[in-house]
Amino acid sequence: MSTQTLVDLLWVEKYRPRTLSEIVNHEDVIRRLQQFIKEKNMPHLLFAGPPGTGKTTAAHALAHDLYGPDYRMYMLELNASDERGIDVIRGKVKEFSRSKLPTNIPFKIVLLDESDNMTADAQQALRRLMEMYVDVTRFILIANYPSKIIEPIQSRCAVFRFIPLRKEDVVRRLKWICSSEGIKCDEEGLEVIHEISEGDMRKAINILQASASIGDVNVSNVLKVVGLAHPREVREMIQLAFDGKFIDARDKLRELMISYGVSGTDIVKQIHREIFGTELAIPEPLKVEITDYLGEIQFRLVEGADEEIQLSALIAKLSLLGRAAKAVKQVK
Repeated sequence: MSTQTLVDLLWVEKYRPRTLSEIVNHEDVIRRLQQFIKEKNMPHLLFAGPPGTGKTTAAHALAHDLYGPDYRMYMLELNASDERGIDVIRGKVKEFSRSKLPTNIPFKIVLLDESDNMTADAQQALRRLMEMYVDVTRFILIANYPSKIIEPIQSRCAVFRFIPLRKEDVVRRLKWICSSEGIKCDEEGLEVIHEISEGDMRKAINILQASASIGDVNVSNVLKVVGLAHPREVREMIQLAFDGKFIDARDKLRELMISYGVSGTDIVKQIHREIFGTELAIPEPLKVEITDYLGEIQFRLVEGADEEIQLSALIAKLSLLGRAAKAVKQVK
């Protein structure tokens, strides 16, 4: 692991909620988990949802609230991305399940992060352990793709679904971090971080850290560190194409790719985002045609087609669609 990667992880860890009461956006989930703490009993759990939405944090907070500050003595944490074979399940998990219980809680916790990466044999071994040691051990499985967990395990667990974090929660947390670290930020810059992270708090904090390392947290610096073009300039390029100024739109595209270092697939994603945004007044039939063609260009780029040729073709298509839309207006 590189030094910078370690620094990023420690920075994220520093601002992670410690107790269930600190977690936001998942009120129903937290309420159910707090009931387990109150009763000092719980079933096996399956936390499912997109990355960076608080699944692992909720598991740690649950254990903290159950056992206190020394909760790690009573919780075995494994990342199934690294330790996903049947030997780990038969060895570490089985041995921990047999160990001494805490004094005031009748069970220990085994946390299996990224459990959707476990092999089929390991999952079959796990289902048996979940039955054998249910009286002394509870399992918490965390998965981005719960469909990869076999049905027998899913049926043994209470499922908790996590959703992407709300904009206001992400921005509020980022403001608090900026205040704690003495970082200058503006509202628009934090909103752009949320748009890029798409509700992934871990990603949002890492983007914030990267932006702060080169100056104030504003739109320009945020887009610079993530390698994306400014939305305003992308809209200008689209508008030039719609106006039939193909050469000008193509020059603008080249300028964006050179000055921002944006890849072809990222440009396609940004165009897609702007097409469905509120800044450009595009009729719905035109959005349908553009979206269909964007999908085709995206597929070609992923398959290895030349970026410049494909994006030039995209600009040409936008010019033709814009010209056709104008002709229809004139006829009417």
